[in-house]
Amino acid sequence: MKLSIITPTYNRADMLGNLYKSIVKNLEFCQEYKKNIQVQWLIVDDGSNDNTKEVVSQYINESKLEIQYYKQENQGKMAAINHAIPYVNGELIVECDSDDVFSDNAFLDILQAYGETKERKDLYGLCFLKYDLKGNNIGNRFQKEETTMFDLYFKEQETGEKAIVFFTDIRKQYTYKIENHEKFSTEARMYHEMDLKYKIKCMNKPIMLCDYKEDGYTKNIRKIFKENPYGHLSYFKEILEEHDMTGVPFQKRLYVIKHYILFSYLTKQYGIGNIKGMKNKIIYILLFIPGMIKSYYFKNKK
Repeated sequence: MKLSIITPTYNRADMLGNLYKSIVKNLEFCQEYKKNIQVQWLIVDDGSNDNTKEVVSQYINESKLEIQYYKQENQGKMAAINHAIPYVNGELIVECDSDDVFSDNAFLDILQAYGETKERKDLYGLCFLKYDLKGNNIGNRFQKEETTMFDLYFKEQETGEKAIVFFTDIRKQYTYKIENHEKFSTEARMYHEMDLKYKIKCMNKPIMLCDYKEDGYTKNIRKIFKENPYGHLSYFKEILEEHDMTGVPFQKRLYVIKHYILFSYLTKQYGIGNIKGMKNKIIYILLFIPGMIKSYYFKNKK
């Protein structure tokens, strides 16, 4: 089995060492257990002005694994990952941020899960847990063995981030869609597109440990919303127009429709469109005016 790891990075030269060590440690464990696992690490430098290139060159010179380094003008995380996909040569793909590391047995857990599912044609990947550096689960354990990412968060009340290991042959058919040259849009938009044809297999094991930084996306969500409204509008619009909302709790419907109104305001693209379901249309109509008022304050609050 060959695992392709994609890491987008921007001025995180000081963080890459931890991720590198975790990859090497996992490979050593695999050798110890006589498991044939290869790794391709694709690092996409999103226009860094620190010493990222020099740091990566040191790793390449150590020859402990296959590493490929690419640099692009600063376009954001999603464009960086899109850049790497054509160069993937492993059977599996996992996207790992520069401030994340792999848990000690991650590759062995992935190998075992892949062996059980690689013949499945109805799955696009394996979904694992993420823990923080203190060993706490980021979110909840999975309730079902198989599901979709849409159902997981909108019907099964999941919280927190998960780590997805994609089957390469399917993942290469999809890209992160970027609107109006924005630098970020939620990964879930692509997941939901894949959900329309495939499912994921859920594994209640962690393969990543995360340490969120103050300059990361999670810490600056309000700023990200304001700077990237078009992609987020498309995300919530697609939920309302393309997905079956049967079984989605009322609070989740409110969440989706309130954000749809917010990003409609920020982009000046109004309209009920092709929203599915009378219930959703009624909620939209009732929330529209108060949503516009709240969106005004959201936009102008510093």
